[in-house]
Amino acid sequence: MNRVTEKESNYNHLEKMSIHEVLTNINHEDQSVPDAVKKSIPQIEALTGAIVEKMKKGGRLFYVGAGTSGRLGILDASECPPTFGVPYDWVIGHIAGGDTAIRKAVEFAEDDQKQGWKDLQEYSINEKDVLVGIAASGTTPYVIGALQAANEAGLVTGCVVCNLDSPVAAEAKFPVEVVVGPEFVTGSTRMKAGTAQKLVLNMISTTAMIQLGRVKGNKMVDMQLSNNKLVARGVKIIMDETGATEEQATELLEKHGSVRASIENYRS
Repeated sequence: MNRVTEKESNYNHLEKMSIHEVLTNINHEDQSVPDAVKKSIPQIEALTGAIVEKMKKGGRLFYVGAGTSGRLGILDASECPPTFGVPYDWVIGHIAGGDTAIRKAVEFAEDDQKQGWKDLQEYSINEKDVLVGIAASGTTPYVIGALQAANEAGLVTGCVVCNLDSPVAAEAKFPVEVVVGPEFVTGSTRMKAGTAQKLVLNMISTTAMIQLGRVKGNKMVDMQLSNNKLVARGVKIIMDETGATEEQATELLEKHGSVRASIENYRS
């Protein structure tokens, strides 16, 4: 295994750089991330296809990770219900160390190879579901153990890693390997690796939700109307889709409580 995520930065003496130089050099490194993701689209497509197939049959999508990787999984999962109007148990993110670890690192939580699968039992995870392990290095024991147990239990498994030929990828039936190269700060995988993982997770969940019928045209017609901004957006979507006036669209939204229902019931 080639630990690219641990390789020496392409830059040195960072402390001697001006603010402008640091920002410019970080930005230069970040520009390589989308190209790295592009190379992995065939892998992302294979994993997403497997996820969609399972979710169409009532399965759920689980993310499991530690540190930054775990937090990114939780972020992606938590944004699916408000964006696409799906239940909170359709996409579930779990981090080593539990909810405490979302804000504060829990020492050695990622080193227990058996704990990941144990933690997932809280959700009655089963062979109908999909488990995606997220680990920049591809070596996190917590993730490796969870994937091993998931395979034994008959689940579809995938991963998002940033090194080739990693132990995590070896356990995943549908591995996604996005090699972004050395970090600006050596080994700080919250940077380019984290950005790559965020992009991939956005691609997976958004594509899955579109395939599951949670988008109409290019609009979030099933979004939760949880604040004034989203209500205003909902009104605009109804106006754009139906030709209704703002007053009519507002009345429809108040009556039906959802953008999709408002569109479907316009002039019905």
